[in-house]
Amino acid sequence: MEIKKQLHTLIDSDYRKFSQKLNPDGKNILGIRLPDLRKMAKQIVKSDWKNYLNAATDDSFEEILLQGLVIGYIRIPIAERLLLIKNFVLKIDNWGICDTFCGAIKIRSEDRAIVWDFLQSFFQDERPFFKRFAVVMLFKFIDGEYIADIFTIISRVNSDNRYVKLAVAWLIGECCVHFPEKTIKFLASKILDPRIQNIAIQKITESFRVDVCIKVSAKQHKCK
Repeated sequence: MEIKKQLHTLIDSDYRKFSQKLNPDGKNILGIRLPDLRKMAKQIVKSDWKNYLNAATDDSFEEILLQGLVIGYIRIPIAERLLLIKNFVLKIDNWGICDTFCGAIKIRSEDRAIVWDFLQSFFQDERPFFKRFAVVMLFKFIDGEYIADIFTIISRVNSDNRYVKLAVAWLIGECCVHFPEKTIKFLASKILDPRIQNIAIQKITESFRVDVCIKVSAKQHKCK
């Protein structure tokens, strides 16, 4: 109850209107700015976070998001943390909570292989935000070790959900920033859903972090 009271003191009606437009699928958005939620989450992590998570309610967008931030910030053994993550993903029903939650999760170098394996089952799940969660988590693996596997996985992602498609296109755009030649080669194969392919190319051509020559190459692989 104390958490609810604290949340309600942070409500900003103007920000609520902005957040509702930004997250049209979000339910019961109170209108609390993310820095305030992050500050609360860090305070909870320093106190009795277990009791908080056990007692937390899902009555608003921010209450659910606060739980996700706490899970993202706590430092506990990886097996215990993955169980909390798996249970939290069941609560995700909009892109705002999904992406903010993913952004809060830090992966230790020694846990990367474990987290990678953990994510694989989410790609097979038909629930769209299970897939979006897994796709957005792949941003944490854009490096020389995993880039080829990322392309293999996203080439197999099958979903009619626009939020999944947008996440895949966004991921490809980010891959192009770090591995431009490999990404262009992947796009040249045209094994992606044409809609995803074209959105990804649009993101690449609009990026300020991609070389002009790469943008020209990307445009050549646009689907008609």
